[in-house]
Amino acid sequence: MTTLDLDKYKAILEAKQAELSGSLSNRDEIVIEKAPDALDEVQMAGERELAIRNLDRDSKLMAQIRRALARISDENFGTCLHCEEDISVKRMNAVPWAAYCIKCQEQVDRREIHVEESEDWFAHAA
Repeated sequence: MTTLDLDKYKAILEAKQAELSGSLSNRDEIVIEKAPDALDEVQMAGERELAIRNLDRDSKLMAQIRRALARISDENFGTCLHCEEDISVKRMNAVPWAAYCIKCQEQVDRREIHVEESEDWFAHAA
């Protein structure tokens, strides 16, 4: 991968990181509020659960992005963590934080490849 390519992916990852930083800092949606009406409380609980799931998804994506930026610094960005083959440009353009080639990612998704716990969430997000 050329320096120009790495700079492009780094800029994309940093922009996504900045976008997620804003959404992760807003936790107003998960505040537990009491409502006089039981139906309102049920609705607020559902909305709170959705907000929590969104925060969880965004925090996992943020960790993926940080690891991808670390791989750029370590000069192994774009290389599959399992088979050590190059990840296709098409995949990198679609999912710049991808840690596995598509073939290995499919195996991770089917749990045929064991990944470290810190990377396990990645398998489901990518």
